[in-house]
Amino acid sequence: MGISVRAAEPGDVPALVRLRLANAERHVRLDRTVYRVPDGERVREHFEEVLADEPGVVILVAESSGDVVGMVEVVPRAEPPDHQILVPRRSAEIHTVVLEGHRGEGIGTALVSAAERAAAERGIRLLYAGVFAPNEEAARFYSSAGFEPRGILLSRDSGAHRSIDPAGAGAGRPAPA
Repeated sequence: MGISVRAAEPGDVPALVRLRLANAERHVRLDRTVYRVPDGERVREHFEEVLADEPGVVILVAESSGDVVGMVEVVPRAEPPDHQILVPRRSAEIHTVVLEGHRGEGIGTALVSAAERAAAERGIRLLYAGVFAPNEEAARFYSSAGFEPRGILLSRDSGAHRSIDPAGAGAGRPAPA
């Protein structure tokens, strides 16, 4: 069985939508408080826009036996502005998806390798794979591809979803129910 990786084309949009939605459904099973299944029409529009005129974003697909069974997106990140302390380095986020029935066949590895080459050709020095804690399989996959921890991302719920006292009497605390 041969695996080929190539740049995504407009005709791949239905396969890209299928991959994104399958990936979303899998992630929702991991933790529905973190992940969601997006609207398929919005996903289609996204891929059509990116493939038509989104400079810098790279989408590659993997084919096995003539079927698109995986994809990788390389999405450039903005460089830190001059007033920030980080050394400017071109970087990008990487998002890899392989259909369930094709995992363990080397498809993800082939996609990441191709994404690294595409990033290097564009002067991108760092690739970030954002993996949330419940996705241990993704963390193992990216670690096996040479990705390493780079700092710690901490988060906290801002409480923006709670009702806030509009008069300000609560000094920013949630209003009593």
